[in-house]
Amino acid sequence: MRALWHQTRNGIAALKPGSFPWGRFALAMLIGIAGGWGFASLRLPLPWMLGPMSACTLAAVLGLPVAAPPVIRPPMTLVIGVLLGTAFKPDFFHQFPQWLPALAGLVVFMAVSALACVTFFRRVGGFDRTTAYFAGMPGGLVEMVTVGEERGGDGRMIALVHSARILLVVMTLPFAIQMMAGIQLGGRRPAGISIVDTPLVSDLWLVGCGIVGLFVGQLLRMPAKFLLGPMLVTAVVHIAGLATFSPPSEVIIMAQLVLGVTIGCRFVGTPPREIGRILGLSVGSTIILLFFTVIFALLISRMTDFGVVPLMLAYAAGGLAEMSLIALALHVEVAFVAAHHIVRIFLVMVGAGPLFGVFLGDDTGAEASD
Repeated sequence: MRALWHQTRNGIAALKPGSFPWGRFALAMLIGIAGGWGFASLRLPLPWMLGPMSACTLAAVLGLPVAAPPVIRPPMTLVIGVLLGTAFKPDFFHQFPQWLPALAGLVVFMAVSALACVTFFRRVGGFDRTTAYFAGMPGGLVEMVTVGEERGGDGRMIALVHSARILLVVMTLPFAIQMMAGIQLGGRRPAGISIVDTPLVSDLWLVGCGIVGLFVGQLLRMPAKFLLGPMLVTAVVHIAGLATFSPPSEVIIMAQLVLGVTIGCRFVGTPPREIGRILGLSVGSTIILLFFTVIFALLISRMTDFGVVPLMLAYAAGGLAEMSLIALALHVEVAFVAAHHIVRIFLVMVGAGPLFGVFLGDDTGAEASD
C-alpha cells in the first residue's frame, strides 16, 4: 500500500500549477470536444472516442501546443475499469468454459499475426531484429517498450509503433464492422441513464468499487492495475448479484473523450516526418492485423456459435479499454471481449521476453517486466 500512497501523492503533486501544463491540456480537451462534436454531427462511428483521437493526432502533427500528461490517464482508466466491470453478469462462470474454443483460436491468431508483423517491420521497415520483434507483438505497449529497451531495441520507435497500432486499429475497426455487418454505429447516445437521473446508491457503488479496486490491483500486483483492479471488483459485485448499477451516459462519454485525447497526444513532440513514416508503416501492420482478425473471426465463427463481430472485437489488437468500449457501444458481450484481451495482454507480457531468446538467439535471459 505504501507504493500506492507514493504514486497517489506524486500524482497530486504533478497536478500543481507549474508542474502540470494546464493550458495545453485544456486546449487538447477543447480540440477533443470539437472533434467529438464533429464526428457526432457527421454520424460517424464512436464519435466521442474517434473524434477526439483524430483531432488531437492532427493537432500533434501540426505542432499545436496540446498535451495530455500520463498522470491524467489513471483516474479515467479507473472509471473505465468500473464501467467495464458492470458488463459482467451472474452467469459469467457458466459462460467462460464455453469461450475456450475462441480463446484457443486467439492463441493461434496471436502467433500468426505476430510472426507476420515482425517480418513486416524487419523486411519492409528496415528495423533491427530486436526493435522489429517487440514492435510487432500484438499488445503490451508499456511492457514491450520496457523489455525491448532492456534487450537493446529502440524504445522510442517501439512506443510510437504501438501507439500508432492502437490509434489505427481503433479508428478503422468500427468502419470495418459497419461495412461487413451492416451495424450503424454513428449518432447513437451511449448506453446508460443520465447522471441527473442516477440514484445516489449507484453513485456510491461506482465510487466504492473504483477505490477498493485500486487497492486490490495494487495488492495483487496486477498489470494495468488502474483498469483491471476496479474492473475485477465491479465484476465480482455484479456476478455475486450484490448490485446492478451502471455508469451514467455522461461518464461514458467523458471516458471515451479522455481516452481519445490521450491517445492522440502521444505523438506530441515527434517530428512530423517521423510521425508520417511510423504511421505509414503502421498502416501496413494494421492491414495485416485486421486481415488476420477478420480471417480468424470468420473461421472460428464457422466452427463455433460465436458471432463474427464479437470475435473481431475480441481478437483485434486495439487495446483492452478501447475494444471494450467499442463492444459496449455495440451492445456486444463486454465480458467476452474483455476476457480475450486480458488473456492476450497476459500472454504477450509473459511470453514475449522468453520467446525472444528462443527464436532470435538472445542470450541475455528473460527478465520480467513490472
